[in-house]
Amino acid sequence: MIRIFALILLSLGFALPARAGEVTVFAAASMKTALDEVARGWEAQTGNLAHISYAGSGALARQITAGAPVDIFISANPGWMESVTKTGKVKAREDLLANHLVLIAHDPEAAPVTLSEGLDLKALLKGGKLAMALVDAVPAGQYGKAALEHFGLWDGIKGDVAQADNVRATLMMVALGAAPYGITYDSDAVAEPRVHVVATFPDDSHPPIRYPAARLSDSDAARSFYAALRSPEAARVFTAQGFQVLK
Repeated sequence: MIRIFALILLSLGFALPARAGEVTVFAAASMKTALDEVARGWEAQTGNLAHISYAGSGALARQITAGAPVDIFISANPGWMESVTKTGKVKAREDLLANHLVLIAHDPEAAPVTLSEGLDLKALLKGGKLAMALVDAVPAGQYGKAALEHFGLWDGIKGDVAQADNVRATLMMVALGAAPYGITYDSDAVAEPRVHVVATFPDDSHPPIRYPAARLSDSDAARSFYAALRSPEAARVFTAQGFQVLK
């Protein structure tokens, strides 16, 4: 019946509305605030729809390698992108963004912290926990552990670490006061007014924080969204949210 009605409309000279293109995006949790804004702009400009799932990069990569249908993948760690690339599904790939690793506090009066081998993190926590993303699976947690090891602090503090499924969950632990301090990306701190940065880890204290983006589909919508990630409009959004746009 629907097909017959459509044929009648066409025979009378009426144009049928074009069906919007849709794109499925898997993205690192730390991308949420910025990527949601970029996606809204893309949808408004193209009339297409973006369905975005945010989680830890490792969890997303495992879903893709297990066969999840995805058009775009943005990881917070090149290693997880490599595991997806090995499946042969990647049509195009490039490093999109960089980020900084920071120590954040819940207390707005918390003093700046000097990161050094002599830092007494346990005393700083005052019996509380240091919030971190999963240190063996989530990029933010892996970078955080590496940075603490760089300063010789990990062994003394690992028993006081509260691990979360992803960096945005880590951020919320500190924002809500469930943990007095946490390690996140600078972009996360920008997105949450209830926390503030008390220290920035030097770039040489951990592997470079890079966000590779990949297109896994040849659909027009996927090509359009992938191109939009490199647009001047997207660059302004990413920069405003604390990311560094890679050329």
